[in-house]
Amino acid sequence: MALSLPGEQSVTAGSSYNPVRILVRWIKNAAANRRRGVALRALSELEPHLLRDLGISRSDITDAHQATGARTPAMVLNAARARSAQM
Repeated sequence: MALSLPGEQSVTAGSSYNPVRILVRWIKNAAANRRRGVALRALSELEPHLLRDLGISRSDITDAHQATGARTPAMVLNAARARSAQM
């Protein structure tokens, strides 16, 4: 067992493991992912000329569906719109 100096907190004292918070966060993330999926599906059902007016293509929507990690679907679609605007 390690000794602590007065005023030091142990690592476990600083962590806030709360299963209810974790569950609520998971539910919020799941709901956000569902809304995002519904929006992307709605975009994919638009006519090609409407997608062109928005500055995106079906392949951009597919890329947004597959976005993971730091790349969010919004980032993918915004980058596609920026590329389209430069043309």
